Parts: sequence; structure tokens; C-alpha cells
Amino acid sequence: MLRRLASRVAELAARPIEEEKKQLWYRHNALEHTRPVVFCDPENGWNEIITGDQLECSGEVARGWEMRLRKEIFWAESMGDDRVTLPYFSIGHVYQQSGWGMEPTIVDAGPGGAYRWDAPLENLDDLSGLHHPTITVDYPATQRRLELAESTLGDLLSVRLKTSWWWSMGLTRDLISLRGPQQIMFDMVDNPQAIHRLMAFLRDGYLAKLDFLEREGLLFLNNGGDYVGSGGFGWTTELPRQGFAGRVRCCDMWGFCESQETASVSPAMFEEFVFQYQTPILERFGLNCYGCCEPLDKRWRVVEKAPRLRRVSVSAWADVGDMAQKLGDRFIFSWKPNPSDLALGTFDEERIRAGLRRTMEAARGCPLEVIMKDNHTIGNDPQRVVRWVRIALDEAERVA
Repeated sequence: MLRRLASRVAELAARPIEEEKKQLWYRHNALEHTRPVVFCDPENGWNEIITGDQLECSGEVARGWEMRLRKEIFWAESMGDDRVTLPYFSIGHVYQQSGWGMEPTIVDAGPGGAYRWDAPLENLDDLSGLHHPTITVDYPATQRRLELAESTLGDLLSVRLKTSWWWSMGLTRDLISLRGPQQIMFDMVDNPQAIHRLMAFLRDGYLAKLDFLEREGLLFLNNGGDYVGSGGFGWTTELPRQGFAGRVRCCDMWGFCESQETASVSPAMFEEFVFQYQTPILERFGLNCYGCCEPLDKRWRVVEKAPRLRRVSVSAWADVGDMAQKLGDRFIFSWKPNPSDLALGTFDEERIRAGLRRTMEAARGCPLEVIMKDNHTIGNDPQRVVRWVRIALDEAERVA
């Protein structure tokens, strides 16, 4: 069954349209004028598109592989956005990563629901209980997993070892995990020097992680069909950087930071307590993305200082007209429409079309990408993502 699915993925990846989409992303990421590009990742909505009772495999690893292949097929056959279907099957390293030495206690966590936690760092002036995270790779288990994929699918898809070691290196998720989201706002006023010490410790931990991965040859290029930042794909000829000799360095990759947890913090305090500690991390990378769900219009004067910044998130809570003026044709306008469009009791196509049209008109002249993500539900209706993509592509063609 897995081979049947893999064979279909290979057929879809060989379609001429995949090369056309690839070239569209190359031009878009190079800030050339193209029609807006469209990508939809239903995220938790995938569980309503491909339900557990549809999976035929029983083993945990096999079910994970089956889900991946079925998603590839749905993306290509049904959704039809600008995501490129590729003839690869990636296997990640088997590894363990330690925490910071203190772990929060999760309280009242329900499956897929809200939760709170008890932050463990009670005394901000005493960081002696913290240490930098370490990564321990199980190379024999990794090799076994790779050989299993090769023997199962290797004649149908190119099996490759490729691990994504992080999503964001924004620091503030770790900060609030250790200290709590409300408490850090008091700390910035009541004990600013202690917050500075903690942020410096977190920054140094991430830099040490990058040093380790680079030194051990564990980094992988993300300049192809790789999801980068909080949306969009990495297709670019600007990476890897000059001097690349096969061993990936941070400067050969896209980097990414965000700070959603500090959306209520003033731009000046964001710059003082967050951005100055993110900058040395972003300096390591060849091209950078910034932002996710936090609106950046009020803190743009700070964020625009990010080194080699290329992709900027424009969330559903940002002033899109203001951001269009600020970004112009100098940065990718990575727009995130409100995911509630797919979650409400009714799927209002006219309202969705009107919203897409308003933003596309406002961002005319910007290198625009429309990224539907952060979906916790799609109303148990898989056709919603199909219809949303059709509407978005229609409007993208119209504005072009």
C-alpha cells in the first residue's frame, strides 16, 4: 500500500506543472514581479481530511509515512495550490534534545485544546538551575530507519536523510515557558537587568546549538521545496553562499525569528528585551524571515534592521495597507489570512473572495504570497481547503 501511494506521488511529481511552480517560487523569492503565490497548509485540519480510520497501516512509523504520502497526493490532486510536489522521501535523524534544565508543569491540557502551565523559574536572579540544551543523535537507529525507507520506497522515490532541527529561533517561547507570559511583562519593568541576563543566556544557548550542528555536519540546505519561516518555500539561487563545498553552514540557509509572545510589548521594549538578542542569531544565516502571528506594523522600524531580511510575515492582525507601503518591492509580503475563514459554521465564499481581493489590491506591487495556515479545524469539510485555494488562485490571476 505504501508503495502504491509512493508510485502515485512520483507520477504527480513528474508533471510539467511542478517545474512551472518551482520557477514561480524562484522568481518570487528573488523579488521579481509575479502573480501572488498561494499556499495552504490545513495543519490540524489534515486530521479532518485524512482521518485515522482511512489509514491502512498499523505500525506507528508506517502510519506516519502513510499520512505523509496521502497528504502529498491530496495537495497535488485536490488542493492544487502552488506547493511543488517533489519525488523525494525524507527521513530525519533519530535524536533526543535536552531542555534548559527546568521544565514547566502543564496543567489541564486536553487534546488539541487550551492549557496553562506553572513556570519553573521562580527566582529570576538565580539562573544556576539552567543549562544550555544538548542534542544526542542515535546514529544506528537513524541508519536503520533510513535503510527501511530505502528498501520500502527507494526505487520509487529518492530517499534522503534530511532533518529540520528547529522551526523558529525567536527565544521568547522559551522565555515564557520558563517564566510565564504575564510575569515577563512585570519583569521588564521591575527587574530589567535580570531579563537581560536570561535573554543573553537563551541567545547563547541557541548559538551553541548552531555551532554544534554546523561542526557535526548535521545541517541541511533549505533552498528548495523547504518550508521556511512562517510560510512560503525556500526556492532560491542565492543560497548556498560563496565558498560552499558540500558541508552546510548556517550562512547557506534561510533563518527565522519571531516573537508572537510579546505582541503586547511596546516597540521600544521589544527592541531592548527581544530583538537585540535575536540579531546575533539572524546574523548567522544567508537570508532571513521574520514574524508569524504577531502584527509587525507597529514594530517595523525595529524589524527592518534584521540582517539580510527577505520574507516578512503580515498577520491577520496587521494593517495590511500600512505594511504594503513599508515593505514595497523590497521584501516578500507573506500574508496570513485569518484561519477562521475555514473554521466557521458556514463557508462564506463571497466574504472570503472579497477579503482576498482587498488585500491583494492593497499589496499590489509587493512580492505577495498568500499563506493559509494555523487551522485548528476546517469544519470537518475537506472541500473548504479546495474551494479556498481555487478562490485565492482566481483572485491572484485577476490582480496579476
